[in-house]
Order: sequence, then C-alpha cells, then structure tokens
Amino acid sequence: MRRLLALIVAGLALSVLAMPAAQAQPRAAGSITFRHSLQPIDGFGFSQAFQRAARIRGLSPGNQRAVLDLLLNRNTGAGLSILRLGIGSSADNVYDHMRSIQPVDPGGPTAPPKYVWDGDDGGQVWLAKHAKAYGVTRFYADAWSAPGYMKDNGNDANGGTLCGLQGTTCASGDWRQAYADYLVQYARFYANEGIGITDLGFTNEPDLTTSYASMRFTLVQAVEFAKILGPRARPMKVACCDAAGWSQQIEYTAAIEADPLARAQVATHTGHPYRNPVTGPLPTNKRTWMSEWSPNGTTWNEAWDDNSGYDGFAVAQNIHETLTTGQANGYVFWFGASLGATRGLIQLGDGTDSYRVSKRLWALASYSRFIRPDAVRVPARAGDAALKVSAYRNVDGSRVVTILNTATTTVNTDFTLDVPGRPTAYVTDTTRSMSATDTVQVRGRTLSANLAPRSLTTVVLR
Repeated sequence: MRRLLALIVAGLALSVLAMPAAQAQPRAAGSITFRHSLQPIDGFGFSQAFQRAARIRGLSPGNQRAVLDLLLNRNTGAGLSILRLGIGSSADNVYDHMRSIQPVDPGGPTAPPKYVWDGDDGGQVWLAKHAKAYGVTRFYADAWSAPGYMKDNGNDANGGTLCGLQGTTCASGDWRQAYADYLVQYARFYANEGIGITDLGFTNEPDLTTSYASMRFTLVQAVEFAKILGPRARPMKVACCDAAGWSQQIEYTAAIEADPLARAQVATHTGHPYRNPVTGPLPTNKRTWMSEWSPNGTTWNEAWDDNSGYDGFAVAQNIHETLTTGQANGYVFWFGASLGATRGLIQLGDGTDSYRVSKRLWALASYSRFIRPDAVRVPARAGDAALKVSAYRNVDGSRVVTILNTATTTVNTDFTLDVPGRPTAYVTDTTRSMSATDTVQVRGRTLSANLAPRSLTTVVLR
C-alpha cells in the first residue's frame, strides 16, 4: 500500500511539472512606428503675465536662479521652450494688472500715438531675456484687452468691445487700426530689447466677460479684426483666439477658416480647455496650440496623485489628451510660478524669499524636457487599456516615448519598434520626480517596460 501511494504521489508531481504555465499572465503588447509622422510639435510653454515675472525677479539670486532652472533648464528642469507674454491694457502697474504702453488716450484713434515704454513690462522683459539665454526662441505676445478708451465700455476690464467692430459704435470713433498698430508697437519695443516676438494674439478668452482685463469678440468680429491685424503684423504669426473652452475655439477656428482672407492671416489657432475639455482637433490644417490651462483647485497642491483633479497626474493626463486626441502642435501651461493657492507649477513665497514645487511641474517636464521644438509625433499603440502612450521623433534623431500607467497595479508591457535604440528612462510617481529607472529595456526590436502603478515613464531612445 505504501508503495502504491508513493507511485500515485510521484505521478501527480510529474503531472504538475508537465502542466503548461497557464497561470502566468501574458505581457500586453503594443507598437511604435517612428518612421511615420503625425503632427509637428512647436513646443511647450508657460506665462508669467500679470506681474508674476517680477515676483521671480524679487527672489534672492540663488532662489531666482533655482526657479528659472526649474522652468527653463533642459538638463535639470522642464526645459520649456515657449514664453507667453501678456500685452498690458491697464493705466497702472499694480499687482495683477498689466500696464498699457499707451495708458492715456492720445486724443482719438487718428491722433499721433503717445506710447510709453518702461523697458520692464512688469518683469516680463527681464524674464524674456533670461528665457532667451536658456535657448527659448518662441515668444507669444497676447492681449487680454485693448485700453479702456478704445472700447465701448470705457474700461479695460469687464468685457466690452473694441470700438469700430461690426455692431459696435462709439462717440470716440473707430479704434480698429489704432489697436492693431498698438499691438505691433508692443512687439517693436521688445525687438529694441533684443527679444523677437514670433507670435501675436489680439484677444484672450473673447467668449468671457471677467472682472479683470477682458474684451469680447463675436465670431464675425474676430474674423474682421484678423484681416486688419494680419498685414500689419508680418513677419510675426497671428494667433487667434484663445477661447475659454475648446468647443468655443472650434467655432472661432471654423469661422476664420470659412473666410479666405482671414484664413490667410491667421497662422496659429489657439484655445483653452477651461469651459470644456479637448475632445478632438481644431478644424484647420494650420498650427494649433493649447495656449493656456491649469487645473481648477482652491488650495496649493504638491501631490502627484491624490484624486483632487489638480495634482500632477491630472496634468499628465491633460497633456496626453491634448497632444493625442487634440493633435495640438503646442502646449502652453498657465502660470509657471505664482503666489498663494496657485494652480501653477511653483509656489512663490508671499513676502518671503522662498519657493515650493508641485508635482505638476514634473508632469509637464516629463514631456517638455525631451520633446523638443520641431519634433514630430508618431503613431503609438498600447496593448493595455490602462496605458496612455504617445511617441515622438526629434530633429536630432532621438526618439521619445511617454507612458502614463493609469492602473493601480504594476503593468508589464512590450512595444514593437520599427527603429530600435538604446533606452534611458525616467519615472515620476508619488515618491519620484523624473528619477532615472532601469525598468525599461530594449532587446532587438522589442521595448519592454515594467511600469509602476499610477506613474508616468518617459523613455528616450538613441
């Protein structure tokens, strides 16, 4: 009997050893095609309008340099490549205002201009010069409003409309051409400071009335003014219209595209996903930018993934959707650094020489440091539904893959590459901020990655 039992046990053991490893989960497989091209990438950026640039300049030299490095350094920071400047309209220069280059009515729209230039522009000239030293060449100047005397409400805030546009009449006359000249003169002042404005916008959120600098444009009026500004602005690229919602920007873009003369003048279509998110590309073959966004929130947040909706993970998701679903050519975050309960990337001390960094910065840096201007997005497909993957080819030959793991578990995945390379990988999650990782390997034409839960991994192939 003992011998019989021993034979049975041995047979069972052999049967177990002979069983295929059916319990092992197969690796999810995807593919990346670097030889094919989707949309070109103009760059990633930020703004320090409304006196925020002056707040960075007010830090001690050491902290000032540290904040500039975090935003602009390609080796240790985000390496941002677009600076969005605010064209002022206010008569004063207090915090949260932007001073006009012509704060006083010169005597009507046909009177000789009385421009005033302080060489500072709320600290933006100082910042632009530093940005240029870091290698930035794309400077987008955008106006929130015309000076109040050019508008039908007599105020640079609270909406109102530029005098002379269709449907608007003012006792002071038609200010359309004077406003176009005003915008061009702003760029000339920057040129005199050694900064070339490359992109010029005449409106910000024309679909909203706000208590701060704001000005309304209907679709018809935006088309009308684009045809006035365009010929005066050359060789700068005219941008329009920075609508507060992506759906609203679709309407502005469609209106401009429907008018042959306006279509010829607008080089870049710009929108914000505040009122509604990016759900698809703008209806144009011209360049498109997500030109301002930061997540909603009422407190300063440094977390990577706390389910608040304004943590670093939320920003990473927004970038991915903007570049893939929205097929945008540029991504410009709102404030790089600001005070208090900011949703910016960095919080500056209010009255103190200090700063703090949000994981939002590292979410953006995971893209912006490695995907450089004139890169091209290429087709990328994930084998696992929990993964959000996009891929890019830089002009220097390097290739970039970004993988956002939305799962709460580790995901092992493979990608078939049409062009192999040697990988360097960086991971951002709750405990790491763009930290080097050895969890990505390439063997032959297969890229294999072991992705931490709720993490963003950037892979650079050379």
